[in-house]
Amino acid sequence: MRRTQGFTLVELLMVVAIIGIIAAIAVPGLLRARQSGNEAAAIGSMRAINSAQASYASSCGNGFYSPTLTNLGTGPDGTVGVNAFISPDLGTADSISKSGYTVTMGSTIGVAAAAPASCNGLAAGAVVQGYNATAAPTAGGGQRSFGTNTNGTIFAQTTTAVLAMTDTTAPAGAAPIQVASGQ
Repeated sequence: MRRTQGFTLVELLMVVAIIGIIAAIAVPGLLRARQSGNEAAAIGSMRAINSAQASYASSCGNGFYSPTLTNLGTGPDGTVGVNAFISPDLGTADSISKSGYTVTMGSTIGVAAAAPASCNGLAAGAVVQGYNATAAPTAGGGQRSFGTNTNGTIFAQTTTAVLAMTDTTAPAGAAPIQVASGQ
């Protein structure tokens, strides 16, 4: 007697082929959604840096800006991460890899030599007169690079290279995606 229960090999191969076709259609969409999420996180990081620098300048830096992300990650009492000006995911190192992007901050204007010491441990003359920050995608992170500066405007450019930011001007070829309020 023959048993007639179960599936034939052809039926199983058809099911596997159908699943493969569905996966081939869905994967590119999922990758695009992931890149869009990474880009949104990079824009959020630029916003966070602008907000942190504004808070730092008004309450701790005597009108000047923090030279590093690490300094923004230090609170007014000098304790790292406690009551800091920026969240710990951005304030623990001077170059951060976050959500498929490398976030860095620097200054092209330089230090304010006559500035007094800041409330979170920077010596006199160590704060800066302006800042710029960039978010460049790592492999698979996104299709655009982002940057911001002392003006508070966030710029984007369709490139995977780091934007050539200065403390006061827009990078060549980049478009503003968020203009600071009051401008």
